Amino acid sequence: MHYMLSIWRNRNEIADLRQDVYVRVLEGARKQLPKPAKPFVFATARNLLIDRVRRARIVPIDAVADLEAFAIASDSPAPDRSIIARDELRRLQVAIDHLPPRCREAVILGRIDGLTGQEIAARMGISEATVSKHLATGMFALANVLYGKRSEKGP
Repeated sequence: MHYMLSIWRNRNEIADLRQDVYVRVLEGARKQLPKPAKPFVFATARNLLIDRVRRARIVPIDAVADLEAFAIASDSPAPDRSIIARDELRRLQVAIDHLPPRCREAVILGRIDGLTGQEIAARMGISEATVSKHLATGMFALANVLYGKRSEKGP
């Protein structure tokens, strides 16, 4: 109760929250008894409170004392992560553009479009063994461009 009171400001809901925690703990304990039990109960309470915040369409500013206490990840990445991701995507696009045409096609179909080796072979009119060779060559080349040369031999 002290834990929930410290992070949930709407004191009128605490009794209901406690009951919900009891229900969840009981359901979890029916499957397997948690050892140790105390961290399990606190984790259950925390997860219940996170669920409540996520389900609420509008969260009043005073409903939660400290949202960081919940460690809820933001839907949008931090600005620096966005910049890094865009740079990595640009580097990947340049690396893909430098692959031989058939190899590039196999890599795009297999790794980006998610086709199977058999589907790629049928679409490109080549054998599955050749598809495997194109994929291996392409992925090796991409790894070399993106992460530096690993080996001079290659696949």
